[in-house]
Amino acid sequence: MSDGDLISEVYTGCFRRLVVQLYAVTGDLNEAQEAVQEAFTRALAAPRRFARLENPEAWLRRVAVNVARSRYRRRRVLDGLLRRIGPPPAVADRAPEHLALLAALRGLPDGQRHALALHYLVDLPVDEVAATLGVSAGTVKSRLSRGRQALAELLTDSDVTDTTHTGRIDVRS
Repeated sequence: MSDGDLISEVYTGCFRRLVVQLYAVTGDLNEAQEAVQEAFTRALAAPRRFARLENPEAWLRRVAVNVARSRYRRRRVLDGLLRRIGPPPAVADRAPEHLALLAALRGLPDGQRHALALHYLVDLPVDEVAATLGVSAGTVKSRLSRGRQALAELLTDSDVTDTTHTGRIDVRS
């Protein structure tokens, strides 16, 4: 039997049992599944060593428990840091105009949407947008122009106006 076949056989035979055991430890089914999957991933990373184990299921259980404990400790540290810095800033604008703009952006081809978002929403200059997307500055300018035209068509009511002197898109109520 090959090392891969052994891992497959052990997976078939004990994955569910290990998940149930880890669920009892973590109290979270998703966390238990992820920890057991990580244990199997580590077995796959060293299949010859795994094949030489006397009790592969016990090794997988120990690895999965250690993974779950490590993740729990990291999560506690992160939670403590987040409590110290306070609540996250409000990012999403729920105004109808903003939601309409985001919906219209999703209707654009990827290239136009990425160029518009990076240039107008992130405020990157054309050269940086070009470098970020891996295209020429001329391509970015073309995508911006076509994207503005497409947005104007998608937003038929006058919620979005292109101000040609600044090149910025204003969202109005």
